[in-house]
Amino acid sequence: MNERRRVVVTGMGAVSSLGNNIVDLWQKILNCEAGITKLGSEFKGLPCQVAAQLPREQLQIEKYLSKSDLKVMSRATQLCIIATEEALQTAKLDPKELNFDTLKRFGVCVGMGMFDLSEVYGAWQQLQKGYNRVSPFFVPRLLPNMPCGHISMRHGLRGPNHSVSTACATGSHAIGDAMRFIRNGDADIMLAGSGESCIDPLSIAGFCRIRALSTAFNENPSQASRPFDKNRDGFVMGEGAAILLLEDLEHALQRKANILGEILGYGLSGDAHHITSPSEDGTGAALAMIRAIKDAQITKDDVTYVNAHATSTPAGDRIEAQAIRKVFGDHVNKVRVSSTKGHHGHLLGSSGNLETVILIKALAANTIPPSLNIEELDKDICVNVVTKPEIWCHDSRKTRVALKNSFGFGGTNSSLCIASYIG
Repeated sequence: MNERRRVVVTGMGAVSSLGNNIVDLWQKILNCEAGITKLGSEFKGLPCQVAAQLPREQLQIEKYLSKSDLKVMSRATQLCIIATEEALQTAKLDPKELNFDTLKRFGVCVGMGMFDLSEVYGAWQQLQKGYNRVSPFFVPRLLPNMPCGHISMRHGLRGPNHSVSTACATGSHAIGDAMRFIRNGDADIMLAGSGESCIDPLSIAGFCRIRALSTAFNENPSQASRPFDKNRDGFVMGEGAAILLLEDLEHALQRKANILGEILGYGLSGDAHHITSPSEDGTGAALAMIRAIKDAQITKDDVTYVNAHATSTPAGDRIEAQAIRKVFGDHVNKVRVSSTKGHHGHLLGSSGNLETVILIKALAANTIPPSLNIEELDKDICVNVVTKPEIWCHDSRKTRVALKNSFGFGGTNSSLCIASYIG
């Protein structure tokens, strides 16, 4: 049997409420800053009045996209394009300079959790004025696979063109699927991730109706997202995009790429329980983690950090913490845990990929990112939660291994096993 191909990360790009590039994002994580602010007047009367909104004035969209691009692309697609440009730049890989044979093995796996509901509402309003008022780009702007399609067309990438839409697990599933395309020999290079931009009154109202959003900190937005804290009362919606460039290790070494980290394993599972709530025993989350560890061909004792999905909901955080304890058993006291959603909110389908970017920066910097706003740890959170940046390992030459969890409505679960790369 041939030796299994190894998959590494050589480029990353991100747009979020913490900034429009990786450098700003990571620095604000280390500074324990939150990008959560008050919503505008159009949200008046809704129970939730906070969100992690993009600093739109800093985006410089015109630098990347033409007016005709803006007509055919949804907001989420636009953000994916911007994040892709940074990922290619940090990877020092320009598709225009690649030959056709290389482009045939260069693919895209980018998804979207849900489209912007204001697009649908706006099109409906136009239809009331007449059929011809509906934009011919209405349907293409909504399709979840369009970020993937536009990236592929923009750069002439003819490898796998695959889109994922699995609610809040979308970004992690996209990375895991892309890793498997490379491992299985379907591609040598993959752009992977997701984008999300649906902070609109209808979306906020919908999530309020299922009592998912925080409403207790409307006057203190920066404190609203508080994973694992006793007084957490729901998640804070965020928006943004994050794209990673994955490569076959030999391909990366051949072109002398700077290797940022390695994707070791990928685990998936289903809760088979409820449309929005995880089962109390945390079996689905535990199965995803166990399968990621097995796929990575390591043992649970090799893992020293879990970047949790924990969104700041009362049930979800507790159940995930119990699942982590179940998976690691006696080793759990040596595993540190944090969720960075206190910094950037919950980006729905773009949360797992943004947090993977943060995790890979953490691996490279040998620093564990903190959970914000923990004034009193919930007594039912039975894991070692990190509340300020910590040195990961005192021997920086030692390989560091972590899990990145993502769970979505419908009971869909993903866990990635990621390690620092020691050449």
